[in-house]
Amino acid sequence: MTTGIAARFAAAMDDLLGAAVPAPRLAVALSGGADSSCLAILSHEWAVARGGSVVALIADHGLRAGSAAEAALSARRMAGLGIATEIVTLDIPSGAALQERARDARHKALADRAAGQGAIWLLFGHHAGDQAELRAMRARRGPGGAVGMARFAGRHGVVLVRPLLGEDPATLRDELRRRGIGWVEDPSNADPRFERARIRAAGIEITGAGDCPTGAAWVWQDEEDGAAGFLARHARLHPAGYATLTAGAVPRAVLAALIRVIGGAVYNANSDSVARLAHDLRPATLGGVRITRWARRECWLLCREPASCAPPVAAAAGAVWDRRFRIRAVPAGARTIGALGEAAAAFRSRTGLPGAVLRGLPAFFDGGRVVAVPHCDRGPSAFLMFHPPGAAAPLRWHDADGEVGSGARGVAGGARG
Repeated sequence: MTTGIAARFAAAMDDLLGAAVPAPRLAVALSGGADSSCLAILSHEWAVARGGSVVALIADHGLRAGSAAEAALSARRMAGLGIATEIVTLDIPSGAALQERARDARHKALADRAAGQGAIWLLFGHHAGDQAELRAMRARRGPGGAVGMARFAGRHGVVLVRPLLGEDPATLRDELRRRGIGWVEDPSNADPRFERARIRAAGIEITGAGDCPTGAAWVWQDEEDGAAGFLARHARLHPAGYATLTAGAVPRAVLAALIRVIGGAVYNANSDSVARLAHDLRPATLGGVRITRWARRECWLLCREPASCAPPVAAAAGAVWDRRFRIRAVPAGARTIGALGEAAAAFRSRTGLPGAVLRGLPAFFDGGRVVAVPHCDRGPSAFLMFHPPGAAAPLRWHDADGEVGSGARGVAGGARG
């Protein structure tokens, strides 16, 4: 029988990743504590039920005695549950801002290993208590600083996912006790030298709605909620990596998200520039994205600026080009993948796409010869997946035959975590 927390977790994952995602391959950041241990178990059950798998990644900083033994213990616990585990050993030089440097090194190392394991998604066990503490810490830094963690965010070539942000930490511990599974307690969580520990010791209310912001954060959350509806009514994101808009004034969150996704960026473009364009769209280039009128379709067109595209890379399954396209399979004879560029003229009559879109399309080459342009041919999804770093996957996109894919919130959110 599915427990309450397992059902809520499944609903959160279906919302974040898309209910129909096939055979998901997930990586879980495992500290060995109660939160990440519960996350690993719930993730494993969710993925296996969908024909997928999970790898738990343990980062051992070596910053305190016993960390290696705790990592080994946590790995054994996961192995006993049938969850594959890998320990990533870090070497963090001593010096100033050690905690911050250790956190950054951990995120980068875990993301690298997740990608190396074929996992697009890297899950973290942050819960409602962590969210409340973070907001309290940020609120002390001045007005507008109380924004918490996003449920998903692109970082280091993978998508960070936090499906437990709505859960009380006590619920996670109760679930492990119910299953008879132990965990490791990190003594630094109660060390008053650290601001988070002091905030925790002072006591803070946990509302249970961990990803529901308060105070100044409502402004952005309201924009994101409105963005999803606006996207559905006025925007179309195409699997070839461009978008069309049928409105001349756009919510700031929509324009920022589209520029981020089409440009393959992790973070939003300059907010002032986005705000000016959102109020009154006009031809411009921002964040590696060209904004122009598409007279034939009577709409606005947002596409990758061809001059901003990445250089060609070797064509191999799993390789990523321009931070936006992941290769599923390589056409016969192809050696590299890059922007179609000047060869676009030969494809104009076949697609009716503007030259700016065509020149930035991914194409497979053998030397100077074009082998294939998947988005000008049939079945582009057999060769490429449009998955930029600043969006959760799968994205919602459209083509001439109608909607393909799911997960519109992958476009509207994900740049602030």
